[in-house]
Amino acid sequence: MAKCLHLTAVIWREGKQYVSRCPEIGVASYGKTPTAAREALQEAVELWVSNARKLGILDDIRPSLEKEERYTAPLEVAV
Repeated sequence: MAKCLHLTAVIWREGKQYVSRCPEIGVASYGKTPTAAREALQEAVELWVSNARKLGILDDIRPSLEKEERYTAPLEVAV
């Protein structure tokens, strides 16, 4: 059975589009709906992983991406 990478999808609205980003690897995409943005990000991340495997760098970064435990929280900062 293949191991899974446990990554985060952050999605927010910008104008008429939704932007999606995977902060662990710096990949981003967008779509007209949150679901479309997530699906586009999924495809982009899969392509990134495939390319990282071909370049031989996936094994170097895999341990940090296989961790299931993640914490995300909103921050409020005065400006």
